Order: sequence, then structure tokens, then C-alpha cells
Amino acid sequence: MSRAQRLLELIQVLRRHRRPVAGAVLADEVGVSLRTLYRDVETLKAQGASIDGEAGVGYVLRPGFMLPPLMFSEEEIEALVLGSRWVSERADGSLANAARNALAKIGAVLPDDLKDGIDSSGLLIGPGQPIAAGDVELAAIRDAIRSEYKMQIAYADERGRATKRTVWPIALAFYDRVRVVVAWCELRQGYRHFRTDRITALKPAPKRYPRRRAALLKEWRTLRDIPEQ
Repeated sequence: MSRAQRLLELIQVLRRHRRPVAGAVLADEVGVSLRTLYRDVETLKAQGASIDGEAGVGYVLRPGFMLPPLMFSEEEIEALVLGSRWVSERADGSLANAARNALAKIGAVLPDDLKDGIDSSGLLIGPGQPIAAGDVELAAIRDAIRSEYKMQIAYADERGRATKRTVWPIALAFYDRVRVVVAWCELRQGYRHFRTDRITALKPAPKRYPRRRAALLKEWRTLRDIPEQ
């Protein structure tokens, strides 16, 4: 690993830690000696990185330090290409177009030797069965999730029984064959999973749900065996 790559890796490791982390831990993650780690931290500080802390206390990177977009490793570019190709093949139309546009923007700022890796990447997305999406517009679901607004839906369960629900959408999960909305259901007074192909009608409600989505998502992750309804 070159010194430039090592410094970039150190920045990435610091970004993963929100609180001060000991130099020995950083050195172990980067794969260098503690003495080299101290020297690299001072080098990054000299280059403008806002790193607080000192030897024996720990280090933390203040928010706001940006690296130029061309500072991607070959593996990071492969990850971006693979992820974008999956989204362009398996997500809905507007999200697929967004993935292709994002990859084009990244390619526009990369140096020529790395730019070639986007088109020539050997990581491909294999063909799969069409995903049942139903009649709902997934972009409307994503908008409700981002804005933290309630949705009113008509839903048919696996037996075809129809109900009308007011839900608080917090996530949209993409599986191989289905897409699932994770939401708090006011009717059931609990978290439920709703397959998008079983949502027969959808209407964004003009009202935000009373709790922040991040808190709801954290709470949902602590639970298990959430039923689909």
C-alpha cells in the first residue's frame, strides 16, 4: 500500500468512528505501527484535516473534511459499479435512472486510468425474475419516507382480505422477488411489513407522523419476527 493510499484509508477509518479512538486501535485497523500512525496523523493535519486529539488520548475527525471525488480505490469503484448496476436492473424506473446518472457523474471526475474501470468492470448483475411491483408508484413511497409523512393505503393480505390502513413508512426493502414497506401501522398499533404488490391503492396523507424516522427505525431494528399485514 502506498503512503497516499494509507492516508486515505486512515481518513476512512476515522470517519467510521464518531468518538475519539485510541491510536493503537487506528494503527491496527490501518495495519501500521503506532509510530507510523502518529506520523500519518500529523501529515493529515498539515494537509488541512480537522483531527482533534493527541497521542495517549485518542483521535476524532471533525465533520466537514472533504476529499476530492477522484480519491477512490479500485475496489471502491467496483463496489460503486456493482451497486449501481444492481439498482439499475432491479429497482423501479426513476431510481434506476438515478443510479445510472450517479455513476456517469462519478465517471466524469475520475482520472482516465480509473474511469476505464467503470466500463470494463467484470462484476455483473445476473438475470433474475421480474419483481412484482403492483400498481403503486414506488417514488411516492420513497417521498413519504424521506419527508416522514403518513400514508393511507388499501392492502390485501395473502388471503385476499382487504383493509384500509394509515401507516408511518420508515423504510423500503428490496428483496430478490418482492419489495416491502416497513411501517408503523395505526390500525394494528405496531410495526408491520407491507408487500408493495399487495398495496392496491396509496395516498400520501397531508400530515407528518409524530416521531422522527431515525428513532422509529432504531426501535424497529431491536424487534424480531415482525408480521406482514
